[in-house]
Amino acid sequence: MALESTSFLKAGLVLLIAGQVLPSVPGCNKGFYKRTINDLCLAKFKFDMEGLDRGLWCTWPDTIEIYGGLTNCTYQVALRMDCFWPNHIVDHFFMQIHQTYFRDCTLTGRLLHDPPITILAPFITVPVLVTLLMTALVVWRSKRTEGLL
Repeated sequence: MALESTSFLKAGLVLLIAGQVLPSVPGCNKGFYKRTINDLCLAKFKFDMEGLDRGLWCTWPDTIEIYGGLTNCTYQVALRMDCFWPNHIVDHFFMQIHQTYFRDCTLTGRLLHDPPITILAPFITVPVLVTLLMTALVVWRSKRTEGLL
């Protein structure tokens, strides 16, 4: 419970700093927005992730609060800077986060691979055989025209 309150305190502090540091300008300055989320949000995310054991990075219950804080930070900065959220900068930002921190994680915890050939072969051969059979049936039926007239 103390860990959660500390994280909420940190998130509140980041938002308070963002409110003091970020200028109030009309329109979205995309370059400044990108630098700000890298300096403010990414720095806190890196700090929090380094505090977490690397083996727990792929465990959603252990990273949800950190990830949620990062998402909220990018959103709050976008609101303060009059930027749309989400946007292509945020999309690219999160793609980099996933490539750096979550690239080895899968949905099931196991790496995906092709099924064995004993399972895959029937799913390939049956449609091919049915297609060949139907083609042969159409050709055979088209050559027998005596019953159609």
